[in-house]
Amino acid sequence: MTRPYRPPFGRPGGPVITVSTGTMAKLVAGGLLLFLAILSASQMTTVVEPGHRGVRVTLGRVSPQFEQEGLHIKAPFVTQIRQESVRQQTVELRTECYSADLQQVQATMRILFRIPEASVVTLFRDYTGDVFQTLVAPRVVEAFKDVASTQSAELIVQNREVIKQQTLDATRQKIGTLPGGGPLLMIEDITLSDLALSAELNAAIEQKMTQREEAERAKFVQRQAEIEAETTIIKGKGEAEAIEIRGKALRESPAFVRFQIVEKWDGTTPLVVGGAGSSPPVMVPLSELERNRP
Repeated sequence: MTRPYRPPFGRPGGPVITVSTGTMAKLVAGGLLLFLAILSASQMTTVVEPGHRGVRVTLGRVSPQFEQEGLHIKAPFVTQIRQESVRQQTVELRTECYSADLQQVQATMRILFRIPEASVVTLFRDYTGDVFQTLVAPRVVEAFKDVASTQSAELIVQNREVIKQQTLDATRQKIGTLPGGGPLLMIEDITLSDLALSAELNAAIEQKMTQREEAERAKFVQRQAEIEAETTIIKGKGEAEAIEIRGKALRESPAFVRFQIVEKWDGTTPLVVGGAGSSPPVMVPLSELERNRP
């Protein structure tokens, strides 16, 4: 069956073009097939971006192997490749807890974590929602509360690095490992950017620290005085022993007096040097003799 082609109304008649219904159907089918071919070709490839790993899902079935970065071919319409980031992520978390002395402590932490590529498929298949909110944050909060409950509020503030390390270790244990070994998530680090206590507790801690510093200063002053006293005693004992030794030497050896005279001599030539018997020698400078001459 053919359908004649007629020119628009008002135009002079021309040659009539007739198109059969079969030919028109073939044209429509060809165009549709071409469109489907182009659409299928666009769905056969996908690119996994840098810093990501792909999870292949075919009709609801998850492939056990992840896809590396780059171009991948997949079955159109029935297979999807979902991308998961393996880059390090940093998320800020605020929480509060109670110390061993029942004081409220507010903490602001920054958690640095990443997804190991070996865990990409497991996390996609077994966990829903954002990984940090569903898996990381609850474990970090629980670990921090466990650690803080064993320390007083003052020690939590003073030993910030110890609290941070204990929280990090406890978080890693709580997250666990893969069935085949290896961590489910890599918690790279936890930083305690801020620890806030109540105003009353801060004032009490500051007063206690001031009193402790004053006590340490008083101990230092006391010890310094004791050292000075001991030094004076030792010095006095030394001088007394020296005097005693000199006296004994004078009594036992008259020659010691001559040694002392020579030791004290200032280099001026004496006029008289000598003595008789046990009398000590006398040294009279020439200048003194000239001054006393009549």
